[in-house]
Amino acid sequence: MQTIILASNNKNKLKEILEKLKQFNINVISQSEAGYDIEAEETGRTLEENAILKAEAIYKLSGMPVIADDSGLEIDALNGEPGVYSKRYAGEHATNKDKIEKILNLLKDVEDNKRIARFKCEICYIDKNGKKHIFEGICEGKITYEPRGETGFAYDPIFLYDTRTFAEMSLEEKNKISHRGKAVNKLVEYLSENAD
Repeated sequence: MQTIILASNNKNKLKEILEKLKQFNINVISQSEAGYDIEAEETGRTLEENAILKAEAIYKLSGMPVIADDSGLEIDALNGEPGVYSKRYAGEHATNKDKIEKILNLLKDVEDNKRIARFKCEICYIDKNGKKHIFEGICEGKITYEPRGETGFAYDPIFLYDTRTFAEMSLEEKNKISHRGKAVNKLVEYLSENAD
């Protein structure tokens, strides 16, 4: 069984990616499970640059295949913000509640048809030979007027896809249509065609 390190300790991300890759007899472990307790500096100006920085940091230490992703929420009415700064948009130590409140406050006077947004995910996969592969996933939606739903994380409760927010969906439902789900599908397709 092939093992790939996920350059993250985010349990939600690990669960989402594991779910998709287990069918290929691929085991995905977090970087802390692999014994690497580092936080790569996310100094990139794009989501892709950050994904590459995170993947390279763990690959240099382990020499093993690595997956890293960076995701962001882009809101048209905020000129594409928070984008690459989604994680730190409400401050370095902001809670998910703080982040959501900041977005809702900024959009409080924005009418329904202008609340267009998208989640974007860039995955960098570094194979055992050190070659980089990039996979992108985008999910279009809108920003709600208040948080809805109990599942998911980060901005999920205010991201409306069709008639429900990401936080009103099960993990399986979200995985089918989410930005990360789409990017992971492309990665899965690549791995299935290039399996050792």
